[in-house]
Amino acid sequence: LSGMNIPPPVISNKNWLRLHFVTDNNHRYRGFSAHYQVKKAIDFKSRGFKLFPGKDNSNKFSILNEGGIKQASNLCPDPGEPENGKRIGSDFSLGATVQFSCDEDYVLQGSKSITCQRIAEVFAAWSDHRPGCKVKTCGSNLQGPGGTFTSPNFPFQYDSNAQCVWVITAINTNKVIQINFEEFDLEIGYDTLTIGDGGEVGDPKTVLQVLTGSFVPDLIVSMSNQMWLHLQTDESVGSIGFKINYKEIEKESCGDPGTPLYGIREGDGFSNRDVLRFECQFGFELIGEKSIICQENNQWSANIPICIFPCLSNFTAPMGTVLSPDYPEGYGNNLNCIWTIISDPGSRIHLSFNDFDLESQFDFLAVKDGDSPDSPIIGTFTGAEVPSHLTSNGHILRLEFQADHSMSGRGFNITYNTFGHNECPDPGVPINARRFGDNFQLGSSISVICEEGFIKTQGTETITCMLMDGKVMWSGPIPKCGAPCGGHFSSPSGVILSPGWPGYYKDSLNCEWVIEAEPGHSIKITFERFQTELNYDVLEVHDGPNLLSPLLGSYNGTQVPQFLFSSSNFMYLLFTTDNSRSNNGFKIHYESVTVNTYSCLDPGIPVHGRRYGHDFSIGSTVSFSCDPGYRLSHEEPLLCEKNHWWSHPLPTCDALCGGDVRGPSGTILSPGYPDLYPNSLNCTWTVDVTHGKG
Repeated sequence: LSGMNIPPPVISNKNWLRLHFVTDNNHRYRGFSAHYQVKKAIDFKSRGFKLFPGKDNSNKFSILNEGGIKQASNLCPDPGEPENGKRIGSDFSLGATVQFSCDEDYVLQGSKSITCQRIAEVFAAWSDHRPGCKVKTCGSNLQGPGGTFTSPNFPFQYDSNAQCVWVITAINTNKVIQINFEEFDLEIGYDTLTIGDGGEVGDPKTVLQVLTGSFVPDLIVSMSNQMWLHLQTDESVGSIGFKINYKEIEKESCGDPGTPLYGIREGDGFSNRDVLRFECQFGFELIGEKSIICQENNQWSANIPICIFPCLSNFTAPMGTVLSPDYPEGYGNNLNCIWTIISDPGSRIHLSFNDFDLESQFDFLAVKDGDSPDSPIIGTFTGAEVPSHLTSNGHILRLEFQADHSMSGRGFNITYNTFGHNECPDPGVPINARRFGDNFQLGSSISVICEEGFIKTQGTETITCMLMDGKVMWSGPIPKCGAPCGGHFSSPSGVILSPGWPGYYKDSLNCEWVIEAEPGHSIKITFERFQTELNYDVLEVHDGPNLLSPLLGSYNGTQVPQFLFSSSNFMYLLFTTDNSRSNNGFKIHYESVTVNTYSCLDPGIPVHGRRYGHDFSIGSTVSFSCDPGYRLSHEEPLLCEKNHWWSHPLPTCDALCGGDVRGPSGTILSPGYPDLYPNSLNCTWTVDVTHGKG
C-alpha cells in the first residue's frame, strides 16, 4: 500500500495482523491513520480484501510485495547496525538469529537478539526491532556482600537525560542479590528504573521490574548471582530519585519482606513455596493480601499488607492509639467516624495529640465526655493547630470525626491512656524531645528538653503532678517541641529546620531566620536535606542581617549547593510558601568560622597530593601536584576571589585507567589505588622515554 489513495478495508486471514511500514530517505508525507476491529470471521462482510499467499509457490514475492516492498519472502531485510554498537551475524534467512552489542560506555536498549520468522504465511520479518545504544552517563559496578547506592545527587534532584547503569555481583556465586528501597520517587511515566537479572544490561528477556512514580515492591530478588539496574530520565524536571540497599542472600529465596506497621506475621521461611500470613493488632484493619507466597522466580506474590485504623471501633485496653483513616496519607472525604474508649469504672482517660491536620472549618473532631451522642463536649477541633492534652471526667470518651465531600488534610495521631484518681496521666515522650522522669504519682515532676533545632511550642520545661480544684492533674500543659518559623541564632553552631520538620511544612508561611556570629567571623551553612514545591516554595539566603542584604541564592525544588559562606558575621534566611501543596522542607547546619577580611578559608590539600602556596588572601593563587602515579583532576590553580570563595573546588588526585606516561622514570597505579579497582576494565598505558633508550 502506497501513494495517496485510501485503500479499502483489509481483513486478515488469521487471528493476527502485522503492519510493516518502510520509508526511504526522500520527502516526508502526512502518513496514515487506521482503525482496527476484532470480530469473528463470519461477522465480516465480503467487502474489503484479504491477503492470501500467492498460488504459485515458485514466486518469491508475496502479494504485499507487489505494493513496492521487493524483499524475498524467505529472507528478512538487513536490520543494520545500531549507532555506537555492532551486529553479530549476517544470515537473514528464515530461522536465523542475529545479536547486537554496544560499544564501551553505551547501554543496549531493546532486544539483544532477534530472529527471522515467517509472518502470516506470507513474508519474512524480524521478531523485534533493531535495538539502540545510548551513552551511559553514570552508575557503577558493585559487589556483595552488601551495600547502599543512590541516584545521582540524591537526596537532591537527579540529572536530566541520564542513562545510569549499576551491575551488582555477589561475591559468593552460589548466592543471589536482594534489593529494597529506602526511598524512591521518579517523575511518573517519564523517568524509569528498569531492573533485570544477570549481567546483560538491557536484555528484555531478563527484566524483573520497570519502576516509575513512587510505588515499589517491598523487595526484588535476582535469580542469578548478578542484577542490573538501568535509570533513564527525560529532559524535563525530575525528582529526588532513590536510595537502594542491596545484599547477598541464599539461592531460591525471596528475602525477608518485614512485618506491617501495627501488624503481626506468622511464618519465618523465605524460600521458594514458603508462605507468610499476616494479621493486624487489635483495633486495626488489614488491607491487602492476608498471605503471600515465595514464587519460583524469587519474587513474593504480593507486597506485605498494611494495617489501617477503622472508622468505627470500641477500645477497652488501658492504653492505645487512635488514628484518622489512612493516616498520615490523608483521610479522604465523606466520613463520619466514631470511636469509643472505655476504661474501668473509677478511672479516667487522657488524650495526647501527637499530630493534627484537618481541612479548616469543614472537617471536625469532637471529643465527648461519655458514650452517647448527647454527652457533654470537652472540645471540638479543626485546622492544623495541634490541640493540647484532654482528660475525661468519667471512664468513657467518645470521639466523633466528620469530613465533608472535598479536600482533606493529613489527619491525626492521638494516644490515650487510663489512670487512677491519685495519679496524673502518662504524658508520653513528646515528639522531637527527651523526657526525664517516669513517676506520675501526686507530687512527682517530669522535665522535657527539645532536640537540637526545635523549641517549646507548648508548656514549660518542668511540670508537676498536683491537686487543683479537687482534681489530680499536671501543673501545666504537656510540653511539646516543634521547629519554629524563624528565629535569631547566635550560638557558634546549630541547626535550622523548616516548620513542621520532620513532617511537611504548612502553607502560606513567611519565616525569617537571622544567624549572628562574633565580629570577625563568617557563617557557613550546609544543606543536609532540601525538598520544597518547585517554583512556589522558596528559601532565600542573604549575605547580611536583613532582606536588603545581597542575595547569595534563591532555592526551590531539590537543587541547592552543598554549602554557602557569608562575607560578614550575619546571614539572613527567608522561607516563603504559597497556599497549596507542601513538602518535607529542609535541614540546614550552620557554624561560625574564622574568615580574614582579606582572605579565603584554607582550601585543604588533596589526598595523595601536595599544595604550593600558603597565601590565602584575596587575589592570590595556590596550585597543587600529585604523588607519583596519580593525576590531578583540575590543573588550573585556585584563585581567592573577592567574595572570599576559591574559584573552583579543591581538585583530587586520581589513579586513572590508562594514559600516556613520559619521563626517565615513574609510577603506574591500578585505577582507584590504594582502593580496590572496579570491574569490567580495559586499561592501556603508553610509556614514552627518550629516543634511543629503553
